[in-house]
Amino acid sequence: MKKPKFKDKRKKNKPSIPSQSTFTRVRTPRQDEVIGIVEQRVGANRMFIKCLDGKQRNCRIPGAKRRRLWIRPGDTVIVKPWEFEGDKRGDVLLKYTPAQIEWLKRKGFLKEVEGEF
Repeated sequence: MKKPKFKDKRKKNKPSIPSQSTFTRVRTPRQDEVIGIVEQRVGANRMFIKCLDGKQRNCRIPGAKRRRLWIRPGDTVIVKPWEFEGDKRGDVLLKYTPAQIEWLKRKGFLKEVEGEF
């Protein structure tokens, strides 16, 4: 009778080493969307966001993203203004990671204004 060979499980649990060229796909704002920075959390999934179009909006996190999207003051986000009261209110669609923020700065989407960005 032949003994069964055991698989080497060390390779399976070994952490993978990321390649040197890490490619990051960054979602840019579409036609009616704008980039903004969270200034203050108000509560109940609402926050004041200073948008790059010069307006401050009271934005909310929509129900589908409420549990998945954790936002703090200083985070860079994409805001979709409402059709009604679009200058004052909006919805938060996406939060950028630090690597994506650096890409946006390099490509000119975020401008270094007043040391905020």
